[in-house]
Amino acid sequence: MYKISITGPESTGKSWLAENLAYVFDGEWVREYAREYLENLQRPYNVDDIVIIARQQRQNEYKLAAKNPHFLFCDTDMLVCKIWCEVKYGFCPQQILDLYMEDDYQLYLLMNIDLPWVNDPLREHPHMRQQLFELYLNALIKDQKPFEVISGLNGQRLTNAVQALIRHFGDASNFLLPQRLDAYKY
Repeated sequence: MYKISITGPESTGKSWLAENLAYVFDGEWVREYAREYLENLQRPYNVDDIVIIARQQRQNEYKLAAKNPHFLFCDTDMLVCKIWCEVKYGFCPQQILDLYMEDDYQLYLLMNIDLPWVNDPLREHPHMRQQLFELYLNALIKDQKPFEVISGLNGQRLTNAVQALIRHFGDASNFLLPQRLDAYKY
């Protein structure tokens, strides 16, 4: 199984890409638990909530990994939780750092900030996109994580991600369903 993290700042197409990569590779995708959690929260969130989100995100990964798909695309990861805490609170709880150190993704797809910002009540930093992107980039480099930056609008973003997967995993093209990918050609 190839386990892929889709990571990066807000409003960069992580959810869309994770779902569509799972579709074109006939894999599984782990939805972003933070959105579900925060939409149901009846108060402002705090750092303890991010710890809960991180733990549940990891549990959701384990659950879908048990299906043993060829590809598991994870819409967000512990790096997102780590940077979220550091930006919002100036520190990251040890529980999230421990989960981050356990990450076993074979590849991180870092979403570029070339998509237009889409306003959403759960998004907080429309004016920090470049700074946030650099935090992700620097963390991936510092921690020697295998990654590719994914750019492009619409179908090109998906095509670029598919090409990155094929570059990193020699047999990835064996699992690609070209007829599904063709739906995104423009």
